[in-house]
Amino acid sequence: MLIGLVGLAAPASAAPQAAALPTVDMEAVLKAAQIDPRRADSAITPGSGDSVRLVEQALVAKGLLASSYADGHFGTKTIDAYAAYQRSLGYTGIDASGLPGPTSLRQLGETTYTVTRVVSAGSRLTYHGATMNTRTKAMLVEAERLLGRSLGITQGSYNPGGVAGSAGTHDGGGALDISVSGMTATTRTTVTRALRQVGFAAWIRTPAQGFEYHIHAIALSDPDQSSGAQHQSGDYYLGFNGLADRAADDGPVVTPKETWEEYLR
Repeated sequence: MLIGLVGLAAPASAAPQAAALPTVDMEAVLKAAQIDPRRADSAITPGSGDSVRLVEQALVAKGLLASSYADGHFGTKTIDAYAAYQRSLGYTGIDASGLPGPTSLRQLGETTYTVTRVVSAGSRLTYHGATMNTRTKAMLVEAERLLGRSLGITQGSYNPGGVAGSAGTHDGGGALDISVSGMTATTRTTVTRALRQVGFAAWIRTPAQGFEYHIHAIALSDPDQSSGAQHQSGDYYLGFNGLADRAADDGPVVTPKETWEEYLR
């Protein structure tokens, strides 16, 4: 017996799906935003070019950056444009430094990209009597675990107008000065190495440099960094000492130079 096919509807075609938006790797963007402004050329930080270009193209679309600078290099023009975008959102002070934060980065690319590997400073808290953020505390706790000892903090983060010799590096997040009281030269180096291992740009500051002995540490890729801390992070990656003279890095060699997130992976 034949079954009539009259009246049977053909299956509806599946509705076309919207193309997925490209992704911006926030870790890569932050690394470039620290390193690229400190370069002597317009080189692109390895692994960051595609993400930085997407951010720059979004800034171009908002009329904040000339299209010629949408080149994957997060240089000073891109920093300035991003800071202008942050100000357009109502941000001021440290929140409008040109260093991307998770909220502004997502808002900038709301219709053009999505954000992956998000980096957050977390909330502010007190640890060892010093102000810092959640991310910085986690890094410090891990360094203390590696060392098997507690570390004293002589200056924390979010300390605008604090110690004059700090040149504003402690105005934002991720900055710590660590006491070396009672430490031998070998121990100072060991502590500095452990801090570098977990993602700090860290140096021993000395009387010959105009300081009392201490260890100065900046959490790499902290999105709350002050401009001074941002520059020190870039100089650390590029092999400098984080001071105005930009002399060669005089700290213990740690390879590769990793952020906290890279260390955890």
